[in-house]
Amino acid sequence: MKDKHIDKLIKNESKRQTSVINLIASENDTSADVREALGSIFVNKYAEGYPKARYYGGNEYIDELEELAKARALKLFGLSSKTWGVNVQPYSGSPANLAIYFALVSVGAKIMGLELTMGGHLSHGHKVSMTGKVWQQVAYGVDKKTEMLDYDEIGRIAQKEKPALIVAGFTAYSRIIDFKKFRAIADNVGALVLVDMSHFAGLVAGKAYPSPFPYADIVMTTTHKTLRGPRSALIFSKKEFSEKIDKVVFPGLQGGPHANQIAAVAVALQEAQSPAFKKYAKQIIKNARALSGELSHYGWRIVSGGTDTHLILLDTQVQDISGARASDALEEVGIIVNKNTIPYDTRSPRDPSGIRLGTADVTTRGMREPQMRMIAGFIDEVLRGIHGDVVKKSVARLAKQFPQQK
Repeated sequence: MKDKHIDKLIKNESKRQTSVINLIASENDTSADVREALGSIFVNKYAEGYPKARYYGGNEYIDELEELAKARALKLFGLSSKTWGVNVQPYSGSPANLAIYFALVSVGAKIMGLELTMGGHLSHGHKVSMTGKVWQQVAYGVDKKTEMLDYDEIGRIAQKEKPALIVAGFTAYSRIIDFKKFRAIADNVGALVLVDMSHFAGLVAGKAYPSPFPYADIVMTTTHKTLRGPRSALIFSKKEFSEKIDKVVFPGLQGGPHANQIAAVAVALQEAQSPAFKKYAKQIIKNARALSGELSHYGWRIVSGGTDTHLILLDTQVQDISGARASDALEEVGIIVNKNTIPYDTRSPRDPSGIRLGTADVTTRGMREPQMRMIAGFIDEVLRGIHGDVVKKSVARLAKQFPQQK
């Protein structure tokens, strides 16, 4: 690369990624094929519109690419093109959710979503997000004792508030969601069901987590978490809603789609159809449970008592350590996590009472249960303030043994 400054930054970031243990739940390690497609010649092309209805010439291969990506998306999740549509143009998850709301929810109407501090997402109607300024959020929480969803209470809130749309699917909730119960709650009040499966889409694709499609009206997912693709998003919708959503994605919110991004998504969707990916998805959960169980063995409190997914919430406050302090201490030895609120947190989101861990990336790199138990030991020693220098060397050795995908 002629730009030496950018070249240096790329090399430095590559070195950083390969030398750490990445436990960020919303990150993963893409294949070389995904990265090649993302950096392909498709980056040059402008393609406003949809296949066979573009506003620019020279789009014959873009049309073929977009149709291929849509077909692969439907096939991966076992959907018929007769009953489901899919839009592969959204740039990312938040604008995808925004498109869904604008298409299907009247301005000022109510959107029901999980409280942000309990594992929800900004784009599910939180007040600091544009989604909370255009629409009203009706928040629901988790049970204070079990730290799990209380479907009876969610039903009571829905009955009282009568939301137009209910969001299921979260960023920091580690348990299986009962989509059938969400469907019943929504039907009882005449609401639509949007499942945001951004975090667990790869687990659904790998048959390691229940599919939301039998119960949802709309399913949105990002593609860069457990699905192991580039940063992008997909909107699946029942056919009756597809045209409205398409019109909001373009021309309502976006201009020309990022064709190189769609190409990389198509590669990831193909990879996710392999038998190896199904083994991978199941191993993600095995690893999360091994990591969670070992941390519990060391005396750390795991929110809700465990995990059914790739994701773990660890209460650091039980040892009088804030989430921010814990995250910083772990990063110093090469273990990358993020600070995170826990249910009914009394601390600020900027310095909360917990950290969020995820096993998608380390599973991609080939780590299994024995390595998870090692990592739990590293985390315990760092957060208790012992053997920091020794742990840093051990983390570097472990990372070297399990390099990134080539």
